[in-house]
Amino acid sequence: MRLFDLIPAQFRIAVVGGLLLTVVAGSAALAWTAQDWRYGRVLERQARLQADTLNEISQASATQQRTEQDKRLALERLLQNQDETHHKELTDEQTKQARLRDRLATADLRLSVVLAATETTGNCAMSTAAATGRVVHGTTRAQLDPAHAQRIIGITDAGDQGLIALLACQAYAKEVSTPK
Repeated sequence: MRLFDLIPAQFRIAVVGGLLLTVVAGSAALAWTAQDWRYGRVLERQARLQADTLNEISQASATQQRTEQDKRLALERLLQNQDETHHKELTDEQTKQARLRDRLATADLRLSVVLAATETTGNCAMSTAAATGRVVHGTTRAQLDPAHAQRIIGITDAGDQGLIALLACQAYAKEVSTPK
């Protein structure tokens, strides 16, 4: 006797359908599980590759950031040195101008200007009254009033400071704009 004969006739179709459904569902579940394993490995490999790529990108970014920061620090140090140099030049120039103003104020130094020559013939004009300790030959000079000399020194002092500041600005602009 067969197992199929033991099933009542009205339920045979349902049993065969149930068996077929079980075989189809079992094979689908087995295929689903196999696909899950295979795709799981693929996804795991892709995730590992993505993590490695992101790690490389972050390391490259950090290296580039360190390089740029080192460049910025080197530029800051260079500009600081240049600033100190220009400040020293400016203070030295101001000190020289102050000494010159002091010498003019104490009449230790007198400014003079060359007067236009009145004689163009070959005569060598000698001044009749030479200053103490020196003999004046050549072009005739006129001494400036100390107040006028102070104003002239003040004007040249402002001009010197402006030139030093301009040189500092030009050096800064050149250093900042020059590609490395």
